[in-house]
Amino acid sequence: MPEPDPVLPDLAANAVFRPVRTGNAFEETVERLLQAIKLGVVDRGERLPPERELAPLLGVSRVTLREAIRAVQQEGYVESRRGRFGGTFVTYRRPKPRQADLKRALAQMGDDLNDTLTFRMAVETGAAQILATTPLPEAQRDLLRTRLAELDAAGPDAYRRLDTLFHLTIAEMTGSALLSAACADARMRVTDLLNAIPVLGPNIEHASFQHAAIVGAVLAGDPEAARRAVAEHLEGTAALLRGFLG
Repeated sequence: MPEPDPVLPDLAANAVFRPVRTGNAFEETVERLLQAIKLGVVDRGERLPPERELAPLLGVSRVTLREAIRAVQQEGYVESRRGRFGGTFVTYRRPKPRQADLKRALAQMGDDLNDTLTFRMAVETGAAQILATTPLPEAQRDLLRTRLAELDAAGPDAYRRLDTLFHLTIAEMTGSALLSAACADARMRVTDLLNAIPVLGPNIEHASFQHAAIVGAVLAGDPEAARRAVAEHLEGTAALLRGFLG
């Protein structure tokens, strides 16, 4: 008997499965689907939400959604399965870190790297700072601790995905749809770069202390400490990227 679908990380899913902006609904829907897949909100082997649920979340018609799913499927990110336990399943596998992929991702980014890192610094430090001023119910405090524990226990293959979910959860907990969307966009802009560099033990260990500092500051209600902890963490990530880029 097929296993049930893994439960979607709701807060992270909310950051990407949101109404499309004005413009080309088809292109925006493709972008949302790719965000969810490449950021690991819906991981390899997991099923996208049913069309009847996903179309209203994205604010598009089911016809537009089907066209977008078909486009994503043609690029090899998902596959459709029929039957009682059918649906659209993610087939995308994150590439192994390679220097050639890093150079390609950087070339596609052009001169936008510094701008992207600045944008990410602004929105993620802001999210943590705001969250630290927000009274959190015990269920959300527990979820934040759980995200931290999952990240600390992650091996190299799962680390980038769980790191993304950790940061998106912080943004979504602020209750600001615009801010959580901005954080998802910022992460998406660097995800190909991050996937192209190896996950190194010393970096994971150092990041673990930084993540714990972020959670500690948020739970203690210390916005300035939360801002500093995120800034230190992102400065370390930026230094790592620049080091690999030479």
